[in-house]
Amino acid sequence: MTTGESKPQEGEAPSLLSSSSSFSDSWKERIFIPTLVAGILGGGAGLMSRHRKVHGLAKISSTYATNLAIVTGCYCGAREFVRSTRKTGLDDLLNSAIAGFGTGALLGRLQGGQLGAVRYSIIFAIVGTTADFAAYRVKPHLRSYTESLFGNNENSQKDGWLKWPEWSPIQVLDEEAIAAKQAREQELYAQRVLGKLSNEKS
Repeated sequence: MTTGESKPQEGEAPSLLSSSSSFSDSWKERIFIPTLVAGILGGGAGLMSRHRKVHGLAKISSTYATNLAIVTGCYCGAREFVRSTRKTGLDDLLNSAIAGFGTGALLGRLQGGQLGAVRYSIIFAIVGTTADFAAYRVKPHLRSYTESLFGNNENSQKDGWLKWPEWSPIQVLDEEAIAAKQAREQELYAQRVLGKLSNEKS
């Protein structure tokens, strides 16, 4: 497995600013966003639950969303803690297995005692590792698909097929088109001013 982390060279002090920004990016991408997505999926599962008629649609949806968000947040936080403790790369699945085992044991103990701790630790380890493995496999394909769909950030208007048609009144212009447009506007303004002056003289 690759480590995925750059070590400072000899005599070079690690940058505190870069490490804090990378930590905040990692926190958003690897903990906050999965927790938010899990909450949304949990709310959607609550909308389709067969218990919605008994407990009420709003209550069952919020319960599903909260529970799934808590489980996902605990798992992702534990995974990042294990990764930083072991100092391994993002794609090390042993981190996922350890985090799933620990999270399942803790939450299972709270819910169902010792038997629940054993059962949930195994389930969380398998599900978490499988989900992370699938995410690592799918992510490059998803990124290349979105780049082919929308184009690169810099030249999405030139390379991407999803763009405004030429006849559309709304256009996103690049620097050359903006310069040409400004030159045309100045030329038209000069012609208008000269036309007004010639009318006043006559």
